[in-house]
Amino acid sequence: MLLRLRVANVRSLRDEQELSFTVPAAYDPGPAHTVPLSDGKDIDVYPLVGIFGANASGKSNLLTALAHMRNAVLNSYAQWATYHGIPRQPFALDEKSAQDTSFYEVDFVAEDGVRWTYGYELGTERVEAEWLHAYPRGRRQVWLDRDASRDEEYDFPGGRVQDRARLARTTRPNALFLSHAGTDNHAQLTPLFRWFDQNLWLIEPETERPAREEFTIRRLKDNGSRKRIEELLRVADLGITGTEVDEQPGRSPTVRLTHVSGTLLEWHDESLGTRSWFALLGPMLLALEQGSVLLIDELDTSLHPRFVAEVVRLFHDPLVNNKGAQLVFTSHNPSLLRTPSGGRLLDPGQVWLTEKDEAGATELYPLTAAQPGEEEDLTSSYLAGAFGAVPDVTEGQIARRLLAAQLGQKGAGRG
Repeated sequence: MLLRLRVANVRSLRDEQELSFTVPAAYDPGPAHTVPLSDGKDIDVYPLVGIFGANASGKSNLLTALAHMRNAVLNSYAQWATYHGIPRQPFALDEKSAQDTSFYEVDFVAEDGVRWTYGYELGTERVEAEWLHAYPRGRRQVWLDRDASRDEEYDFPGGRVQDRARLARTTRPNALFLSHAGTDNHAQLTPLFRWFDQNLWLIEPETERPAREEFTIRRLKDNGSRKRIEELLRVADLGITGTEVDEQPGRSPTVRLTHVSGTLLEWHDESLGTRSWFALLGPMLLALEQGSVLLIDELDTSLHPRFVAEVVRLFHDPLVNNKGAQLVFTSHNPSLLRTPSGGRLLDPGQVWLTEKDEAGATELYPLTAAQPGEEEDLTSSYLAGAFGAVPDVTEGQIARRLLAAQLGQKGAGRG
């Protein structure tokens, strides 16, 4: 399970920002899952966190940073050879950041209960640093310490990594050591490489939705998956009772949904909400089955708040989510903090907020920093600006600005 992300100098994330899944000290664990560690201890980890903030406040950049990290681990050795330098996106609003390194680090617990910390720093031309630490007995073991500024770039304290000399010698300056090891199917490090392959899947509102629709259609071919998908379509109250897959030689399969009247509608006649929900089901169910970390940007786009609430409940339910799957989503809709009955959909420890400073840099902070009361209505307090992370716009300000601009144009025309 993912415990923590730290990132700096990536898009609007200029200064180091941290996103944590662990339950804050002195807070009730609530929907958190208790994860056993290899040293005999355990840790309470949230299966879901939501990132809220105004438009263009940098919410999506947190998910993009995780997706970039996954891509670098999986592809830097095999694909970055064609790049001149390093493909990265540093903070663009000051000259200094363009020369500074971009920093990434994650903490996660592997299937065997061992906690790992893995991170790296990317410069404009090369990997400036890379590190890997394990905690098999609660104490840190340094497996890899890479620093491009040293005469001896690689250090392997304790000599734990097998075939380390060859891997270090043949890893390009603009490739990650872990990417090389995983690509070579290294016995010790491939499980960590596969963790990135099986996690941090990014779903954006409209990007690649046809591909996700096709993936869900393919999942319908499995009877078990089909039953689950059709049940989720029915409980969403879309008036759908079943599915029919049409396969033609040489063409991608298509689907038609059966409605309560028995009518089969063509896919292009279905509503955007129905298609968005259908496209989400395949990846979401796969994440629940495999215990993966799923990233969804603007979860509430084209989905009714009740649908979003059901997604949250799926990840919270330990019987449904029995493999430890996790969800990170973004939204600017604070109504998602409250259930239709008026209760809390998310605990304060699951809510993170973003806002930009005067320089255009994103600040990420937990709702717990505001210390909300146990009975406080989080939605109302958020809208009132008690927690920050809301647009700095007064009522009617946009209309007044537009009117002033129009009057200014007319005055200029007369002049």
